[in-house]
Amino acid sequence: MLIILGFAMIATFLVLIMLKKMSPIAALVLIPALFCVFVGKGAELGDYVIDGVTGLAPTAAMLMFAIVYFGVMIDVGLFDPVVRGILRFCKADPLRIVLGTAVLAAIVSLDGDGSTTFMITVSAMYPLYKRLKMSLVVMTGVAAMANGVMNTLPWGGPTARAATALKVDASDIFVPMIPALAVGLLFVFSLAHVLGRRERRRLGVLTLDEVLVEEGATARETVLVGAGCAGKSPAHGGGSGPDTDADRPGDEGFQGLDPSRPTLRPGLYWFNALLTIALLTAMVMEWLPIPVLFLLGAALVLTVNFPHMPDQRARIAAHAENVLNVSGMVFAAAVFTGVLQGTGMVDQMAKWLVHNVPDGMGPHMALVTGVLSIPLTYFMSNDGFYFGILPVLAEAGHAHGVSSLEIARASIVGQPLHMSSPLVPAVYVLVGTARVEFGDHTRFVVKWAALTSLVVLGAGILFGII
Repeated sequence: MLIILGFAMIATFLVLIMLKKMSPIAALVLIPALFCVFVGKGAELGDYVIDGVTGLAPTAAMLMFAIVYFGVMIDVGLFDPVVRGILRFCKADPLRIVLGTAVLAAIVSLDGDGSTTFMITVSAMYPLYKRLKMSLVVMTGVAAMANGVMNTLPWGGPTARAATALKVDASDIFVPMIPALAVGLLFVFSLAHVLGRRERRRLGVLTLDEVLVEEGATARETVLVGAGCAGKSPAHGGGSGPDTDADRPGDEGFQGLDPSRPTLRPGLYWFNALLTIALLTAMVMEWLPIPVLFLLGAALVLTVNFPHMPDQRARIAAHAENVLNVSGMVFAAAVFTGVLQGTGMVDQMAKWLVHNVPDGMGPHMALVTGVLSIPLTYFMSNDGFYFGILPVLAEAGHAHGVSSLEIARASIVGQPLHMSSPLVPAVYVLVGTARVEFGDHTRFVVKWAALTSLVVLGAGILFGII
């Protein structure tokens, strides 16, 4: 009976959030509470929730303060010179432009928010793609894959969800996976190089009379002066007449990192850069727990950059929505995972699953989890996979001596494909700002993103991480 109710609870949760009949937070709370009553343990619901919240508090704190920290770093202009440098590097070369897209998306992804990453990346790169008649799905595909690899950062979401669902430390999942994820990111850069060379061959040798990236054009506009392109392929014509108003990048209406925004702190740039490097180094070296590092970092960066209390409150308020959404999800997950484990449903489901897994595959449940994560995180939300499916896979792995950490690490390899899932709101920000049809983006990116996920999985197995 518990097996049926357990799978019914997961299925109900998945269907409701995929059909958008309930928000993930509401579904994570109400569905398990209802099934807890069905099991006959409604009186113990409070104990399950309190135990879950106590265990998840460090993860929620990490996410809250990491979002504030990187949000403030974007506000004060830490990433502005990086964007400007990438634009100058790209010039009018399609190969450099595609590589620049991958690098920019990867760097901005440090803030852990896909929507922000896509807005900044598209705002900076779209005028170049548009002006040179490059394929826009190359831009969206490369940006999505780079962000997908970087989305595995502990504050990005999937790693925190895996840690939450399996009650392990996020740093124990992420830090050992760094070599495999680095291989995945290098593969994305290599793929960007290949796609850039293909664009260069398609368009011919492009030469602009003059390319000027205006100071501060990182998000407002990119102005290309002297629009004549020599040496284009016949398919695109070789005309060198001036742009029409409709083609000028400055008329595209993109707004992102305003170069004159009042939150900029150019005088504190090196302080902020060194602080970020020190923070990331401390995280990798595990000098302090990640929640403590980001708590200290957020407090320090707010105090130094915005010494006046009204300014600090304004910065916190500006990022409050993201903080509430993410931390609220984590605490809501305490109800789901608490009921699933406290009632014994997950144990019974795992026993059933173990009984039906071929004996030869049992010791390789980490590999099975990694392979399953690629399609499952595409066809369902991260909430559904990490809170509904992963605990069952982990329990099945335990029966064959596979640790929760191995299962958790394997579970994040599907993220390069997940970031192009129709269930991810950020992907609509990406295709919408890039003026790309979602179907075109999907047809282009699925095969490359799935291959990127397999590369990460293969690297993890090769390095003995998974």
